[in-house]
Amino acid sequence: MELTLTSHTEDDFQIIEVGGEIDVYTAPKLREAIAASIDAGHTRLVIDVRKVDFLDSTGLGVLVGALKRVRADGGSLDIVCTQERILKIFEITGLDKVFGLHTTIEQARHSAV
Repeated sequence: MELTLTSHTEDDFQIIEVGGEIDVYTAPKLREAIAASIDAGHTRLVIDVRKVDFLDSTGLGVLVGALKRVRADGGSLDIVCTQERILKIFEITGLDKVFGLHTTIEQARHSAV
């Protein structure tokens, strides 16, 4: 399956919408998109994974790396997710305590303020 990425800016937030599968083959594409946003000066990120069908440890690693990078610059990274199987991955790994997990982009933006 292909990975789709779109991004746009809302106020101070860079919203990156992800669809498809995030795995060892597609994670570099996500890493590049996030890095490009950070390199462009965006340190308040919202990653929308509501259209993601599969997420493996490589994908989680990309998200953790991005979180470390934006926090080093005083920024934030929140995740929008509504799929139970993806949420379960965050819970099992304990990353639900590390990332802000939200059901909407609006909710993510307001919690990061």
